[in-house]
Formats: sequence, structure tokens, C-alpha cells
Amino acid sequence: MSESKQTNNKIILSGIQPTGVFTLGNYLGAVKNWEHMQEEYLCYYFIADLHSLTIHMDAAKRRAQTREAFALLLACGIDLEKSLVFVQSHNPCHAQMGWIMDCCSQFGELSRMTQFKDKSAKHPDNINAGLFTYPALMAGDILLYQADYVPVGADQTQHLEFTRDVATRFNHTYGETFKLPEGYFPKAGARVMSLQDPTSKMSKSDENPKATISILDEENVILKKFKSAVTDSESSVHFSETKPGISNLMTIYSAVTGKKMDEIETEFSGKGYGDFKAAVGEVVAEELRPIRENFKRLMNDRAYLDKAMEKGAENARRIAYKTLTKVEKRVGLLLPTK
Repeated sequence: MSESKQTNNKIILSGIQPTGVFTLGNYLGAVKNWEHMQEEYLCYYFIADLHSLTIHMDAAKRRAQTREAFALLLACGIDLEKSLVFVQSHNPCHAQMGWIMDCCSQFGELSRMTQFKDKSAKHPDNINAGLFTYPALMAGDILLYQADYVPVGADQTQHLEFTRDVATRFNHTYGETFKLPEGYFPKAGARVMSLQDPTSKMSKSDENPKATISILDEENVILKKFKSAVTDSESSVHFSETKPGISNLMTIYSAVTGKKMDEIETEFSGKGYGDFKAAVGEVVAEELRPIRENFKRLMNDRAYLDKAMEKGAENARRIAYKTLTKVEKRVGLLLPTK
């Protein structure tokens, strides 16, 4: 990663959990935008394996998925010469900062987090403390790197506001320390919905395999899933809240091709849903083909991935340590002499 970029650009930070292969929703809503952002901003991207600990998982599986997630970011076009990419747990500053943010967070505001309520309802047998304090660790992730912007989807805005509140409280109590990060909102593809239930967000945990596109799906699988996508009884391709299935397909088509909704409507005027579904499947398959090929190549070069992770962690620790040391001094921790 170029040192010159570190002084010339605003900082964007974002993380993604290693909970399995990215869906098309993860890619279009986040990762595809990350590739473009690295041309304009100084970007820090991390695999949020500490956050994934709120979900019980086989240890070997978690390690494998962490490695795969790192490789997937590179396969999707994240350039190590332009961006910092690292694994969260490889930088101990995150856990230390997370505890300090815990102590700056109020029980009441954490209890109001809608994601905690949603995930608790989905996993009533595992409502752990980490799930409750998750936003404090997330705040620590962001503030450690003095990020200017954080790419957020519709379901993450509350966590960003929480981060800003905690940073403001810390600055007021201990003195000016943190920047207040702002949201970075992608224009298209921010919310890709299920192909079988277009009123629900596309999710890798969906029990219906037809509902989700994995970015590593083979071309024939992608085409088949789009062919069976749920739409409506009409036949005209136009964007409307009353047509969630077609609107979702148009959102996907727009995010991949860059075309506006009115252009898509004109392109498919007089054509049926079958033609449109096939077209969406084809552009998605072509978009994902190089990612699938790059991923296979990277996973076959373990030495390269290990070296890339080691270098990323080293740079992340160097950057984060400066902020953590300042924070520790502000709150009155006695720092080791060496």
C-alpha cells in the first residue's frame, strides 16, 4: 500500500464477517463499491473474525472461512498496492479498544440496537454478551483508524450513529481525540433481496438454495436461479414498490451494468419476464466469472495469502497503535515503559 495515499486521501474503513462465501448481495451492496472506492480514497478493509465469535462455529471451519474471505476480497478486485486488507484478530488493538468502548457505552443505548433484538429473536439459544456489546467493538474498529467514512447499508445506520455518539461522548469527557465518521452510501445495489422472497434481504443463511446467488456459483447455476426468481403476474418490466420481484431484478441489473431504471425499462419494453430474467442472469454470470477464477488461483497459493495477511496485519497494527496509545493515555491507563 502506497505511503503517499495515506496522506492525500480521506480514510474509508469497512469490515465483513467470515461467515461463508459472499452472496451477490454482499458483492453488489459492499464489495463491488470497495473496489471503486480504492481509486479515490485510502481504504482499510478487514475480515471481522472477532465479530463472528457471537455465532458458534467449528474452529477449523472459522479459520478456513477467514482465509477464504481474505482471498475473496482480493479476487473481487481489492488491490493490496492501493488498500490495506487485514484480519481483525491479527491486530490485538481491536480487542483492547473494544473494551474501552464498552466502558464508554451506556446499557440503555446498547439495548435499543435493533440488530441485537433481531438476532436474539433468531438465535434465542445463544443470546451472548458479545452480541449485546457488538456495536461497541464496531465503534472501536472504526475509531481506531480515525476513519472519515464508513460504507453502510440500511441495516447499519444505527450502528454508525452509535459510533458517532460514543466518539462525541469520549471527546467531551477526555478531550478531542476522535474524528466523527460519516456514512458512505452507495447509489445502487445497496440492498439486494432474496430471489424467492423479494421482501426479504438476500442472505447466505437462507434455507432455500434458489433464493441466494453465491459469487462462486457456476454460470449454469446462476442462470437457473434467475430463471426461477419470483416475480408477479404482470409482464411489463418497470420499477415499482408494488412489484418487489421485478424491482429487485432491476436493482441487480442496474448495479452490474450501470444503467438507470428508465433505461432498463426502455430496453425491455415489449419483452416478457423470461427475457429479462435471462438477461439479468447473463450479466451477473459474466460479472462473477473472473472472481471465481481469481479465487481458485489465490486459494491454490497459500504462501502468497499468508504473506499478504502478515503484511496487512503489520500495517494495521502500526496505524491502530498510534490511536490506541493516545486513547489509553487519555483514560489514565499506565502505559508500559517498553
